[in-house]
Amino acid sequence: MIVPLRSLVTRWTAVVPVVAVVLLVLTWGRDLPGAMVALVTVVLAGAVLAAVHHAEVVAHRAGEPFGSLVLAVAVTIIEVALIVTLMADGGAKSSTLARDTVFAAVMITCNGIVGVCLLVASLRHGLAVFNAEGTGAALATVATLATLSLVFPTFTTSKPGPEFSTAQLMFAALASLVLYGLFVTTQTVRHRDYFLPVTRQGQVIDVDDHADAPSARAARISMALLALALVGVVGLAKGVSPTIESGVEAAGMPQSVVGVIIALLVLLPETIAALRSARRDRVQTSLNLALGSAMASIGLTIPAVALASVWLSGPLVLGLGPTHMVLLVLTVVVSSLTVVPGRATPLQGGVHLVLFAAYLELAVTP
Repeated sequence: MIVPLRSLVTRWTAVVPVVAVVLLVLTWGRDLPGAMVALVTVVLAGAVLAAVHHAEVVAHRAGEPFGSLVLAVAVTIIEVALIVTLMADGGAKSSTLARDTVFAAVMITCNGIVGVCLLVASLRHGLAVFNAEGTGAALATVATLATLSLVFPTFTTSKPGPEFSTAQLMFAALASLVLYGLFVTTQTVRHRDYFLPVTRQGQVIDVDDHADAPSARAARISMALLALALVGVVGLAKGVSPTIESGVEAAGMPQSVVGVIIALLVLLPETIAALRSARRDRVQTSLNLALGSAMASIGLTIPAVALASVWLSGPLVLGLGPTHMVLLVLTVVVSSLTVVPGRATPLQGGVHLVLFAAYLELAVTP
């Protein structure tokens, strides 16, 4: 009896995605009682962790920087699906959901994940060392995407309020796809070495020496289970979203907090994977995950939402308010100063974490 139980425990990452999809089928379209919401939440958390595991297996097989790209795109698929489905069900009150979720993703990745990874790596290894060329290129792309999609709508005059006109929205969507495509090409083809981990002496580490790469068969199985886990996460999160929204409303918090919760949920896999890399002194991989996720969040979410807005009713508000614009500018400035030297101390990690804490505080009590 002990042996089968131990086998089940060691293979939980294969069991949980299947359980999540089965539970999704059983609960789809139904009002869930409190006990069922609790069960769905537990399975949802397990599906997120299983997605992390299988994405890392696929990423290890693909190698860096392709591995970071796999996880970033997988996480963004979750985010896009959640935003579109919630906007379809939420009516006018969900008009700012895409903006709130994308901005939350930028703050979580550029300050939360980057800050904690720099802090952990520098405390554990003395200094957090990374490639300034690749990280700087990623940061510049994130800053440009965020400005095009989240800042410009506040100042345009074609439509009243912080909204794009149809032509402007299509341009922002196309520009986001082009920039993201250019970055992926740079990261994976033309200048792949800029995004690989480096030693203390600045030498590129082109092999992952912590474990043997999985077989092609194991990678294919993990890819299939990753897809199941993502379907389960998206569907189950949609099922518990009414509970999240009612809880936020009952607590007297702004509706934008829903976007923060969604972003925290979908970025949990990135956070765990980035922390593991930071502990192994692969800070460049951590930064690839964080900035790549921020970039994918904007570069893929905005085009998807722009396409969905064709049939979704209600306005699509993308422009940030003054407080959030100040936070975005400060984040870009601080991140630039962090990236330029190519190495960081606990101070830089602490600065980013304080900025992240300020964002959370202002999100709850604007």
